[in-house]
Amino acid sequence: MTNRIGTARWIALLAPALLLGGALASQRWGGLFPCEMCYWQRWPHMAAIALALLAILARKTALGGLLLFLAALAIFVSGAIGIFHAGVEYGWWEGLTTCSTALGSAGDGDDMLARIMAAPIIRCDVPQWTLGGISLAGFNALFSIGAALAVWILMRKGRRA
Repeated sequence: MTNRIGTARWIALLAPALLLGGALASQRWGGLFPCEMCYWQRWPHMAAIALALLAILARKTALGGLLLFLAALAIFVSGAIGIFHAGVEYGWWEGLTTCSTALGSAGDGDDMLARIMAAPIIRCDVPQWTLGGISLAGFNALFSIGAALAVWILMRKGRRA
């Protein structure tokens, strides 16, 4: 029991940390700028990391199981947003947002205007990178939903044992 639940806790912590780290690395070193929906996918991963850490700290209490379930739910939500975003990229449906830009830190009015004019326009409906026809949003959906399901399955099997 403990081994499966322990594995579930580590998946709930490492999966969103690695996915979020990959997104930040592709932005920082890969030159890929996130659109608004890309940011939407990051928030649940941040919540999942916090919930998984709390689940690890509370592992010997009843609250630990609830926190682990919620961490998996947050990972699943990021994956669901990834499905929506990928659908927008593939033209299956229309997105909810307009294009967004990455401006950086605030400064005086002239600096801000210069950054606005120089910032790339990032469209949510055009993937910046694909592999085998799958965009980063699509990969986030696959890995996130897979990780969430793995956590829930391990939790269920761990309770039975």
